[in-house]
Amino acid sequence: MQRSTLLDSALAAAGRRKSVTAVGYTNVVLILADGLGWGDVGFGGNRYVSTPVLDKLAADGIVLSQHYTASPGSAAARASLLTGRYSQRTGALSGESNRGLDRFSLGEATLADLFGTAGYATGMVGKWHNGLFDLHYHPNRRGFDEFVGFQNGEMDYFGWAIEANGKPSFGDGRYLTDVLTEGAVGFVDRHHQEPFFLYVAYNAPSRPLQAPEAEVRAWREMGRFNEAVCRLYAMIHHLDNGVGRILESLAYHGLQDNTLVLFTSACGPWLGNERLGDGRSMNLQRYNGGLRGMRGEVLEGGIRVPTVVRWPAGLGSTSHGGAARAGTPVTVDAMIHFCDWLPTLTAAAGVTARPPNALDGINVLPVLQGTSSTVIEKRFWQYNRYDPVPNCNAAVRDGPWKLVWPAIPSAMARLPVDEVWRRGMIGVPHFEMAIDTSAIHRTVPPPANPELYRIDEDPGEKQDLSARFPDRLRAMQQDLERWFEDVHAERRSLPDVWRGAR
Repeated sequence: MQRSTLLDSALAAAGRRKSVTAVGYTNVVLILADGLGWGDVGFGGNRYVSTPVLDKLAADGIVLSQHYTASPGSAAARASLLTGRYSQRTGALSGESNRGLDRFSLGEATLADLFGTAGYATGMVGKWHNGLFDLHYHPNRRGFDEFVGFQNGEMDYFGWAIEANGKPSFGDGRYLTDVLTEGAVGFVDRHHQEPFFLYVAYNAPSRPLQAPEAEVRAWREMGRFNEAVCRLYAMIHHLDNGVGRILESLAYHGLQDNTLVLFTSACGPWLGNERLGDGRSMNLQRYNGGLRGMRGEVLEGGIRVPTVVRWPAGLGSTSHGGAARAGTPVTVDAMIHFCDWLPTLTAAAGVTARPPNALDGINVLPVLQGTSSTVIEKRFWQYNRYDPVPNCNAAVRDGPWKLVWPAIPSAMARLPVDEVWRRGMIGVPHFEMAIDTSAIHRTVPPPANPELYRIDEDPGEKQDLSARFPDRLRAMQQDLERWFEDVHAERRSLPDVWRGAR
């Protein structure tokens, strides 16, 4: 097994050895892609993408067909995944790090905090995007003993600037996905004899569209896709290889059976125009599993994300897990949400510590094991930039029904000054500075009419049923309004994230 080299020595010195050495413990490896859609993996029905590792993981594990991110925005989704709470409660609203909108309150406990209290070694590798300009929000302050990666929302894949527990490291010719994979493998190498929780947050296949030329060539030669999609599919293939190396490291140390591996994506795919490094702008429209919508939108294509769970020791004796271990793909159709993973992963590992704030998720381990069908039937989404705008890009799912308020373009747009900040942070290491608290001046028109769908019959959200079921529409509107006020009232009570109207 090849060990990581660049960052391994720095982390070996910094890594905290735990006093707990348990027998029969469960490790957890949480792998998060960025902007990977249902149509971007082979097990999602794409015949042209190359994801043999993920396809094998799906065949050996459990595929969740109705798994939802908490937000179509990356930073907010990550906050919910780590805290088990709607990001709006925690203060994480959108991705503008220079305005502090990506961070979640210091009063929130993370998965790493809880695993750490149980004696687990905790490590994070990759994209943080939950607090850039203040070290209080650094991963090492949010429960992670070890951190290899970057704190902002984007990073160049060749001219990267990352850190290992505060020690900076800069691009040396290697591809960033490989560097992050080495960081993950190195963590497993160091901690294979003790319980560990590892969070691997790849930035692939998110922008910028960069991949090794030798890999891009395979899709160019097909003659089916434009240059942007060719590069993106090459990025996904490289991500797939990285996941394979992590799984190989678990098998090498004999940890495959007692390690719960969860693979998912922060949000759905971007299907709009993307600028290439040479200045050309190309469209990323591609197969998305028949779902409507994309990253940034609360339509199914933006929030329903490909997800696989593999845990032979914990799922192997159940009806679901037994089939999975035999190599037969198993699909769970229950509606599962990012907020469910904190209570589920801690339950699987026997971690008894509880966060200080009420969770928005539940333990769905019995659902994965096939012994229960109980899930939270009512889920909510709302996302725009800056101040939350009611009835803009919002949705509620109530069993098979889904209400959608369409996005208002002016509320979704990033201000030009913040776009300059975003681009300027690519390739720049972390530094401390005050966030921008200046007022946001914009005009937001009234919303369009809400739409109503039966997701069980119409997952592509093609037939709006609002005119046929006005009572159902009205009831779900009221549910969403109550939720919106509830979560934002809690956010306004947080002293470290709420700064009044922007």
